[in-house]
Amino acid sequence: MEKDACDPDPSRQRNGFVGVLYGEFTDMLNDRVRYSVSLTESALTIQRISSSPGRTKVVFNLTDCVGCRAYRGPDSADVGAYFTAYFYPFKRRWMSAGVTRHRVEQCFRVALVQDPLANLQEAERWAHAIRDASARQAPRRDGVAYMEVRRPCRIMMLVNPQSGRGQALQLFTGHIQGMLTEASVPYTLVITEHQNHARELVRKADLSQWDALVIMSGDGLLFEVINGLMDREDWQEAIQIPLGILPGGSGNALAASVHHYSQSPPAWNEELLLSCGFMLCKGLVGPLDLVSVHLASKQRLFSFLSLAWGFVADVDIESEKYRHVGAIRFLMGTLVRLASLRVYQGRLAYLPVKEAPKLSKGSFTTNHPPSTPQHPSLCSSLPCQFIPNTSPNPSSRHGTNSNHNTRTNSSNNAITTKRPQIESDTKTRAPVDSLLPDLEQPVPDTWTVVKEEDFVLVLAIYQSHLAEDLWTVPGAMADDGLIHLFYVTAGISRPALLRLFLAMEKGGHLACGCPHLVYEKVKALRLEPITPQGMITVDGEVVEYGPVQAQIHPGIARLMRG
Repeated sequence: MEKDACDPDPSRQRNGFVGVLYGEFTDMLNDRVRYSVSLTESALTIQRISSSPGRTKVVFNLTDCVGCRAYRGPDSADVGAYFTAYFYPFKRRWMSAGVTRHRVEQCFRVALVQDPLANLQEAERWAHAIRDASARQAPRRDGVAYMEVRRPCRIMMLVNPQSGRGQALQLFTGHIQGMLTEASVPYTLVITEHQNHARELVRKADLSQWDALVIMSGDGLLFEVINGLMDREDWQEAIQIPLGILPGGSGNALAASVHHYSQSPPAWNEELLLSCGFMLCKGLVGPLDLVSVHLASKQRLFSFLSLAWGFVADVDIESEKYRHVGAIRFLMGTLVRLASLRVYQGRLAYLPVKEAPKLSKGSFTTNHPPSTPQHPSLCSSLPCQFIPNTSPNPSSRHGTNSNHNTRTNSSNNAITTKRPQIESDTKTRAPVDSLLPDLEQPVPDTWTVVKEEDFVLVLAIYQSHLAEDLWTVPGAMADDGLIHLFYVTAGISRPALLRLFLAMEKGGHLACGCPHLVYEKVKALRLEPITPQGMITVDGEVVEYGPVQAQIHPGIARLMRG
């Protein structure tokens, strides 16, 4: 709320229009307390009517309003009616620095006449006007092409009761259910019962009954929903249905990204849930990139978040045993995996973004800042060279050259230079992956092949956050049309790797100047593991281990976001 000491404009007529909607109403609990209330296209202004001088008025920005409803009181003898507006403005936190959204409601009693119906009609007129004005004041970010869901928005709400610490359903009933009621958003609650339940459901559902599909879980449930939509024969229409995400799991990477895209201050836990619920109620929809992922078995998946191999995938899956502790499971998994740091052998190639700066052949091409940071960094005082004491592959070569070069491939490498003929395959589902040859074919000569073959991790990510507290790509957007490729080569020390992830909490890892960390913006990539055992994850879900390739499809899905 903002306070303004200006007096109300005397030219406004009571309970009428002169540039604004204006009325005088009583307090819900005390008839002797009266307020003057005015509504403009951008704000609701409330001022207590009093004989005392120096009155102040309180201004609520309609950007923060999710809804307003009119109703009769519980006492049948009460001729008055009521309307309540619901706001979620930013306020300072009680116990820590910064601001976060807090719920505020403003309720007024309408008793202009002794006719209960006339009073209810006046309350409904105000509620309708506030709802319409707040819908026009949804927070929009410059440069984003938004759409709006139809109103009322019929939502299928999918909740995984087992996600995270097993509290998703409790969080829904305790926080989101009330917000949806305040915003007059009808929904049908669907509780998933087993793995791939959501995928099977949306694959067969009559989507004409719904205006949006909203997931309250971790990122895995949305992975199911997206692939269920892409399994459909009418995938082109199905994937256009707006998708919403509410954090109910351990990682909550997309929810954290959606919050970040709204340019709101950082939030975690229930504050993040409140922020995502707020954006859901506001009903803005923007484009979402998807990545098509091909596995060696010819299986094709669609991904909205990440593809990981090595350290990140190991931590994600191996920390499942600590799920009961919530998001801290990833820190525990990180410490365990650092104790026995692994090196994986494999081949990596990618199609760089055309606008990316190019150096001469055989040089170190990267989009991250120079290796010497301008400011003191978490990594600047740490040794980076380290030979891990364990590896899944006994034949892993530890004497890797520490100079990281990229090059096009020569004939003695499995990823060779050749421009394949890419044709549409009527047997595969669209969209056509025009940038990808068959996995058995060499990559085109426009691709860059990484010289190193010993990696600690490879991570391809297409959102800003890898988890609530891992700001992996500070500049990423949901529809930037990019795969943000990170890889860390062998030789990095345990402390340096730990410091990279600690710096990632505030998006500072790219300024660490660690020579083992490489960041590239790409359109497509191919990974061919050589180490016989390991894990590859897509959106945090384990997939078939083996050669994998992927390409970005900009903006083909729709995401409810700020």
